[in-house]
Amino acid sequence: MSKVYCSINNCHYWKEENLCGANEIIVTSDSLGETAPDSFDAPLHQQFQSTPAASCMETCCKTFVEKGSGKEKEDGVMKS
Repeated sequence: MSKVYCSINNCHYWKEENLCGANEIIVTSDSLGETAPDSFDAPLHQQFQSTPAASCMETCCKTFVEKGSGKEKEDGVMKS
């Protein structure tokens, strides 16, 4: 996987130097991200519809899991 940089330091996947440690990530439009449950993440990527965005401000990372939240298995996959 390419390097993915993320500054959200309270994310379960956040690593030093602002690196994302997730094996897979899903980025989608805010409009889809707001309506999809937290369990709708990278393992279900084929069920996502393609969605347009006019700018980066209209996108979101659905792979975010807050550190210590206990939601690392929300999508049925143990997140490292």
